[in-house]
This record gives sequence, C-alpha cells and structure tokens, in this order.
Amino acid sequence: MRLRSLRRRLPSRVRMTTVFAAAVALTASLTSAVPSSAGTSAPAAERAAARSAERGGPGQPEAHDVVLAVHGGAGTALDPDHTSPAEERAYRAGLTDALRAGQRVLRRGGDSVAAVEAAVRVLEDNALFNAGKGAVFTADAGHELDASIMRGSDQAAGAVAGVRSVRNPISAARLVMDRTRHVLLAGEGADDFAARAGLPTVTQDYYWTQRRWDQLMAAKEKERGARDGRGGDESAGAKGAGAKGADSTKGTVGAVALDGRHHLAAATSTGGMTNKMPGRVGDSPLIGAGTYAKDGTVAASATGHGEVFIRGAATATIAHLMEYSRLGVAQAAHQVLIKQLPQLGGDGGVIALDGKGTFDAPHSSPGMLYGYLTRDGRIITKIFPSESPANE
Repeated sequence: MRLRSLRRRLPSRVRMTTVFAAAVALTASLTSAVPSSAGTSAPAAERAAARSAERGGPGQPEAHDVVLAVHGGAGTALDPDHTSPAEERAYRAGLTDALRAGQRVLRRGGDSVAAVEAAVRVLEDNALFNAGKGAVFTADAGHELDASIMRGSDQAAGAVAGVRSVRNPISAARLVMDRTRHVLLAGEGADDFAARAGLPTVTQDYYWTQRRWDQLMAAKEKERGARDGRGGDESAGAKGAGAKGADSTKGTVGAVALDGRHHLAAATSTGGMTNKMPGRVGDSPLIGAGTYAKDGTVAASATGHGEVFIRGAATATIAHLMEYSRLGVAQAAHQVLIKQLPQLGGDGGVIALDGKGTFDAPHSSPGMLYGYLTRDGRIITKIFPSESPANE
C-alpha cells in the first residue's frame, strides 16, 4: 500500500527511470545466468559487450575529466578492411593535431572560445575533412562554406553561411561574434566582412581536391541514373579514405571545450552536402541546431543530416533537457540523437561536454570520427565503427 502511494507521488519521469533501471538490472541478471552458447557467436557477443562497456552503454557518458573534444563528421564510417595504414594514420593525426592546437591554448591560460577556434582551424586546413580545404562541391561545382561559434559564459554567438572566399570560416564566425551586433552573416556580405577584417582570403580552387570532385561526379551519375530509371551506383567514383560509398563520412568538423575558469564553448564548420543546391544552408551555422554552449549546462557540436538537425533544434534541445529535465549530458544527448532525430528521417552524431568535464559522443549513423583530450593530457581518437559503434 505504501509503495503504491509513493508511486503516485513520484513524477512520471522518475517512475519511468526507476522502471527502466530495474528492467536493465533484471536483464543483466538473467543474461549472466545463461551460459554462452557454443560457436562463433560468443566471441562476437563478447567483443560487442566490451565495446559497449568502453562507451559506458546507452545514456552513459563515454569519458570524464575531458577538457576538449573534436569531431570530423558522421556518416557511413571508415571501413577498416579498405583503409590503408597510411590513411588510418592520417585521420588519427588530423584529429590529434586539432586537439593539440586547442590544448596549447588551454595550457597557456587561454579561454574555451580560443581553444575551439584553434582546433577547428586545424581541421579546416586538412583536406581529409569537409570544411575549408577539402570542402565538398555544390551542384554547380562551386564551394559554399558555413561555420558557427558560441561562448557559454554569456551565450554570445557568431556565424557565417555560404562564404566562398574565406580560408577559415570559423575565424570569420568568431569575428561576427566579437565585432558586430549580429549573429549570422551570409554570402557576399560575410565574405566582404571577413576580408575587411583582415582574414586570409582564397579563390575557389583552393578548396578543390580530387576526392571531392570524384564524389560530385558520382553524385551526378547517380542523379542521372535515377532520372533515366536505371538507378545509380552509389559507390561510383569513390576513391581513397577507406570509403564504403561515394561519401564515406559527412566530414563536418567541430569542437567543444572547457577551460580553467569552467567556461564552455562550441564551434562547428562545414562545406555542406555533396551536390547540394547553391544557396543551401544546413545546421552548422545555426545556433541551437549545429552548435550550442551554455555554462553550467553543455557545449555541443553536431554532424549529420543538417535539415533534420535544424527541424529538431538538436543541440539546444540537449541543453534544455539538461537544464529543465535535469538529465545528464549523456542521457540528454542520447535522447535527442538516438531517440528523436531518427524519427524525423535523418542520422548523425554529436560531441557533448558538460561543465564538469563529462563527455559523450552518441551517433545514430554507422560511424563518427572524433577524439578527446582529458585533463591529464591523454588523447583518444576513434575512427572505425568497432571503436565507436552506432548507438541504439
């Protein structure tokens, strides 16, 4: 009788959490009581369990005492069977170099905003990723880049969209935040502002890479095949980078940081989608969709199907679940990325860091490239699905 009375007084969310925890405990006890079956399935199950334990399980944080994290995009992931040792080293080095750049800022007492800008600039200059050098092509064979940055201490933010001549769009976004009364500048106005502010400018051919050109040609061929009723070869033109398809990762880059004064910051930068309509803007430059930061809550940078992340207000929703529903960072990120956004028709991932250094990187896509730096200087990078399997 007293249990039923207590149950009526408890909020529904607490009741659900209690029931879920009990169900998990019961499942674990039943599983441990059943001997593993003979055959090849047991080792596979053990490996899957080990990976799950390393990640902390659904809704559990992946790491603690993290001060900086970066991502290099979510997508079909790198295939370890078709990724050469040199390619693997290149991807890991790219993520590590970005983390080292942010680490240098933090070590000399710099703030979280400067750290995420430094980390993202390194990724923008790396042709492996879809941001800056190596950005994907639009349908008319051009390049249009987007970026945003947000400071958690006062929720100041800056962004640029559709820029065509800025070498490092994240620095242009930082200048919009610091030097204007606006949040978002787009197109020619954003390019002119960046040039007047003294940022390095480039011509369109700076962004060009053979791999991205091949991906555009593959997308065009698939498009023609669909129009002609003969389908399309999604893997046509796929070269290098251990690609499983024409675009092995979406390649958007981002960073989140926590500095010594407990201030959070987040930043995101992208070249968008291969073969996108000229003028298309995704979630990366939109505060609350691709990027969000608020001290005491979360810094988050997203990567995936931009339209879905916009419609789902992905990063802001994570923050609101933490602030108003009192969910932990991993629970909130899991709820949005794994439970809500797939129902809107898209997949992707997010790196999310709270004010205590608790970190998680849930993703509904088969893979995501990311890495993180802990307070004691340890760097972890993950590029293969076996290192970071998709959450369920």
